[in-house]
Amino acid sequence: MKHITLFCDGSSLGNPGYGGWCGILRYKNNQKILSGNKANVTNNQMELSALIFSLKALKEPCEVLVVSDSTYVLNGISKWLPQWIQKDFKKVKNPELWRDYLEVSKPHKINVQWVKGHNGHPENELCDKIAKEEAQKIKKEQEKGGNYES
Repeated sequence: MKHITLFCDGSSLGNPGYGGWCGILRYKNNQKILSGNKANVTNNQMELSALIFSLKALKEPCEVLVVSDSTYVLNGISKWLPQWIQKDFKKVKNPELWRDYLEVSKPHKINVQWVKGHNGHPENELCDKIAKEEAQKIKKEQEKGGNYES
């Protein structure tokens, strides 16, 4: 299995509000930056979207180290999911996104690493910057009357 590092972050201007996400997939000396946005979402939904869309971009089973400042996402993956599955996601926020995560993560071996946000970690800072830019992009489009999502 290839060893991939996934740096990911999400942003929401308001909670809910205009949201953006970013994932950086790194394999050896190669990296791919993915990003997107959506209106009327929470920060946690964008954090999960960064994870899901980035995992979807992988073309084969990989060992993935997810590096994030989101304790919600990392604890969800490493601690809470077994109980959530057992109770069929009753009283769990964002169940559809967690189900999507379960589906896209199936072929992969997932490990997690927390980094402190806004603390100078280069990839985390870049993800944060791009996620905020994505949120601003959809905000501007929506305010102009556009119907734009990516």
